[in-house]
Amino acid sequence: MQVTGCHCQIVSYLSAMQLSVIILNYNVRWFLQQCLDSVMRATTGLDAQIIVVDNASPDDSCLMVREHFPDVVLIKNPENSGFPKGNNLGVAAAKGRFICILNPDTVVAPDTFTKAISYFESLENPGIVGVKLMDGRGHFLPESKRGIPTPWVAATKISGLYKLSPKWFGRYYASHLTPNQSGQADILVGAFMLMEKSLYDSLGGFDENCFMYSDDIDLSYRALQMGRTNFYFAGTQVIHYKGESTVKDARYLNRFREAMVYFYDKHYGHSASGRIFNVLMKAGAHFFALTKKNTLGVTVRPSGWYLLSQNEALKAALEEKLSVSLISVTNVDGIKEGSRLLLDANELGYGQIMAIMLSATAKDLTFRIVHPRDGFLIGSDSSNDRGEVVTFAAHR
Repeated sequence: MQVTGCHCQIVSYLSAMQLSVIILNYNVRWFLQQCLDSVMRATTGLDAQIIVVDNASPDDSCLMVREHFPDVVLIKNPENSGFPKGNNLGVAAAKGRFICILNPDTVVAPDTFTKAISYFESLENPGIVGVKLMDGRGHFLPESKRGIPTPWVAATKISGLYKLSPKWFGRYYASHLTPNQSGQADILVGAFMLMEKSLYDSLGGFDENCFMYSDDIDLSYRALQMGRTNFYFAGTQVIHYKGESTVKDARYLNRFREAMVYFYDKHYGHSASGRIFNVLMKAGAHFFALTKKNTLGVTVRPSGWYLLSQNEALKAALEEKLSVSLISVTNVDGIKEGSRLLLDANELGYGQIMAIMLSATAKDLTFRIVHPRDGFLIGSDSSNDRGEVVTFAAHR
């Protein structure tokens, strides 16, 4: 294992740093670059460090981090040891009072960390805090807040009862809270988890016996067992290109089932309910496979192409690269439904980009975030599929 980089500020370690952001990466170089760019902007003014743990990516993720973000602490793991161990390595190097576990296929708003920390400090006996997650089309991701997956709760999820009556069967997605309502939520998702490092250390970090998928549930549950209360915070949002870091295939389904069975056996024992849970999860994996089969690989054909940027040179370059005709706009008012909107990150910033995405959900738009200086655009048309990355000649 190699560690490179240093914190971007000169800090006296006699007193604790405020925040450490831990990002575990595997083979998503472009998404990681966008994520780091957003995190760097969001930690401006904070006493913070950013730690990237790379799980032996075969792409040039590590080279990109060194060249574009030399102040980021880079930990090169010689093997892909999974989500729990990789994050445990990162937290071991963390110096902040708070830590944030963050996926590399995310984009944070400029106020995400400051608002989440402020919310945390307003709570009594907090454990873990999560935030509002949205997919690449601006749609709310229900896994932002969840309940404990007991056999009954799992059954309502697997059977689809939670869709028929969220009031009676909506505990899996903590439907006692609306997406815009902050409050207690027992289980948070590993794409964004904010907590005090002291709590993480007391819990022993993520359980390394579980490779992935139930690790965030397990950590959240153990925080509850310690007497803490977990919370969902709706006051800021994070884009999560959900399908990018994990491809939903047969191996995923099997690992997910095994992970959930491991969680249930660990916390509930080999009881009759545990056997029922195993049956439910097997049925759920089959149901998941059937439903996802119809959504994976769907090609979205935009009804029109628009660019929100004043950069005419960028417009010409994108038209040539994408072989489309772009209409320049300054807002979403006149955009046709079903169109694709390219958003210039240099001119807009991530907070404004997210606000635009949220304001246009009724238009059923798809989005790409464009990075002119670095020569790439990135986005996703579905929370189930891998995202799209297109590179082009950089424009300053």
